[in-house]
Amino acid sequence: MYASNSTTFKTALTLLTAALLAASAGAAEPHKKARHAHPQHKLPTQAAPAASTVQGGAAYAHRPDAMQFADDVALRRDLDPQWVREVIGQARFLSKVPQLMLPPAKGSAKNWRAYRSRFVEPVRIRAGVRFWQQYREALLQAEREYGVPAQIIVGIIGVETIYGQQMGNFRVMDTLATLAFDFPAAHPRAAERAAFFRRELEQFLSLVHRTGADPFAARGSYAGAMGLGQFMPSSWVRYAVDFDADGRIDLYASPADAIGSVANYFIGHEWKPGMPTHYPVAFDATRVDMDALLAPDILPTFSAASMAAKGAVLDAAGAQHNGPLALIELQNGDEPPSYVAGTENFYAITRYNWSSYYAMAVIELGRAVAAAMQTGQASK
Repeated sequence: MYASNSTTFKTALTLLTAALLAASAGAAEPHKKARHAHPQHKLPTQAAPAASTVQGGAAYAHRPDAMQFADDVALRRDLDPQWVREVIGQARFLSKVPQLMLPPAKGSAKNWRAYRSRFVEPVRIRAGVRFWQQYREALLQAEREYGVPAQIIVGIIGVETIYGQQMGNFRVMDTLATLAFDFPAAHPRAAERAAFFRRELEQFLSLVHRTGADPFAARGSYAGAMGLGQFMPSSWVRYAVDFDADGRIDLYASPADAIGSVANYFIGHEWKPGMPTHYPVAFDATRVDMDALLAPDILPTFSAASMAAKGAVLDAAGAQHNGPLALIELQNGDEPPSYVAGTENFYAITRYNWSSYYAMAVIELGRAVAAAMQTGQASK
């Protein structure tokens, strides 16, 4: 995924984000509504050119299922049926997108160390240091207001887009339509995921119609995620905030807005301020019940005492943890797996991306950037 360098395009996306804020004001947190009420904005009237537009295949105008969906959305959302049909009809099928949604082939060994090396590496760490140094005040403010540590926010934005370097160049309308109507049947959760993308497409259509924005202006990832923090349309509506208080939301060109919005997302997914994300864990080989410990997967289920009763050995801090824990297994290919005891905050990170590997990469990238900040690493 690569971000467009078009100034005009970024302007259009800035205006779109402002429009989304106005449309979603009723869903904002009460204290945020008071702080950032009635933002000023203008609306884009035409799609801006992209530096490298992704070319699509057949348009959806002749797909009966797509046109039926358009009619249903128009009825549910009280939209102009002809407008909805025209917009969906102009969206194009992207043949590579369904392939990108498929999980690895069976037999492909998961490898945490290999996965980690993609994200916790010198380029991202140096970029993270620069980002933290430049936006220190916004990160501190997010910590104060939301209780989400700066290193977690830095980890998220670094893993997602390398601090804005790779925000994606797929037309959001094309990706959402492709995944709504042509989600790969080979995916083990195809029906569920297709329904998710139909909801995202509906929300996106409703927002751009209400605000007068051009539905083909926004670019994003192959899944339709947008901005520095890669928000889906529904997350944008519910959690995006005008954190720099300039009267508009811009998750593309305002790192402060992205910082505040990521923090707000975590609070919306039950982040517990002050709680660690995980604890080290070992095992008593004479009585460990790995099947029972791994059965809930990443969902925090066990008390520290119940984990200990099943043969998990926590450190002093973990043994005193007041709340549910999950045994997190990170496979290392042919080598023995790595394990941690994940808290509710570890689980909150997986609500951003449903993967324990992703969550641990976010945590460790954030820690690596924080360590580089403390040692005065040059931000080259």
